[in-house]
Amino acid sequence: MTDYKKLYHLLFNAITDALDGIDRLELTAAVQRLKDAQIKAEEIILEDT
Repeated sequence: MTDYKKLYHLLFNAITDALDGIDRLELTAAVQRLKDAQIKAEEIILEDT
């Protein structure tokens, strides 16, 4: 069964980190953080199906 609380925390933290990176004009790192979180969340969902 997919742990949606875990996914929420993963994505929420990635968004928070990305926003901090955007504030510091670290745009490439911010985008990569979001992409990495998306991939990780997809992997977790696929593992649970």
